[in-house]
Amino acid sequence: MAKLILTHEVTGLGTPGDVVEVKDGYARNFLVPRGLATAWSKGAEKQIAGIRKARKAREIATLEEAKAVRDSVQSKPVVITVKSGPSGRLFGAVTTTEIAEAVKAAGGPSIDKRKVEIGQPIKSLGEYQVKVRLHDDLSAQIDVRVVPEA
Repeated sequence: MAKLILTHEVTGLGTPGDVVEVKDGYARNFLVPRGLATAWSKGAEKQIAGIRKARKAREIATLEEAKAVRDSVQSKPVVITVKSGPSGRLFGAVTTTEIAEAVKAAGGPSIDKRKVEIGQPIKSLGEYQVKVRLHDDLSAQIDVRVVPEA
């Protein structure tokens, strides 16, 4: 078993700053090469404190604030304009960054792109449901409308 410090959020494992024990292969082949975690050491306590401080500054503090954000993002659909072919297929895919920026451009709150979860890649025009984790036990469903550029 390998002891690691998470530097990014890993679904089902933990959040940045958490110290986790995972199997050696998972650490060596997935987490460390992708920059999602670093090796744990006794001198890494300062690093853990810095990661937790940065995370606290980014996240929504209370459940009431999260509910207010959820109500505002679920109230209206988000429209994303993209280049597409004649059959409605996109040149590329809609990313979590584009969704977060579209929410902010539509007058919504600023949300972290790492909290946006896309079930299937969005590669064609249409309407989609996207999940945004706002708090530990609260998430929002955003209606995303993908339309072609004029």
